[in-house]
Amino acid sequence: MTGVQRRAQLLDVSRRLFAEKGFEGTSVEEIAARADVSKPVVYEHFGGKEGVYAVVVDREIQALTGSLTDALEEGGHPKVLVERTALALLTYIETSEDGFRILVRDSPVAQATGTFSSLIGDVASQVEHLLADQFRKQGQDPKTAPMYAQMLVGMVALTGQWWLDARKPGKAEVAAHLVNLAWNGLSGLERRPALTKAEIDRAG
Repeated sequence: MTGVQRRAQLLDVSRRLFAEKGFEGTSVEEIAARADVSKPVVYEHFGGKEGVYAVVVDREIQALTGSLTDALEEGGHPKVLVERTALALLTYIETSEDGFRILVRDSPVAQATGTFSSLIGDVASQVEHLLADQFRKQGQDPKTAPMYAQMLVGMVALTGQWWLDARKPGKAEVAAHLVNLAWNGLSGLERRPALTKAEIDRAG
């Protein structure tokens, strides 16, 4: 096995262990044993458990951020953007369950960036200008857009955490209900919300 292959193997093994047991519950000994290597091999590639964790988290952050950013950058009606962003998060959870479990767990104290909360803040900052434009058109105060962006993204993210284990209803239905609440508000909820056709197709 080449050095690159060994590094990839150690990352895959560590990812599964961090998802199962969290950072504190995982040891270098377990990583080495699961990968069938000696402890010095882990230290040689990553310098220790903190190093492995940092790389695993960074890869997951990049994957999720990329999905959410792509959803926002496609443009379109604000309601469609909310649908697309909700679906992007739920799809990531569906296809990268271990990665999402790692992101939503408590991070080590030394891990100042790359936490789920910091990621949510980054996404919210991207949503701010979209909301501000919509608020101006409706005669609302655009200065409140940052606050509403946090509310909107937080609602989607926390629902995603719940759906990680619930998995029912399906992601398209969950996304439709998220948009129903975000777009229509409690007083205007639709009885049977549905995504736009393009997003239904995207959900598969």
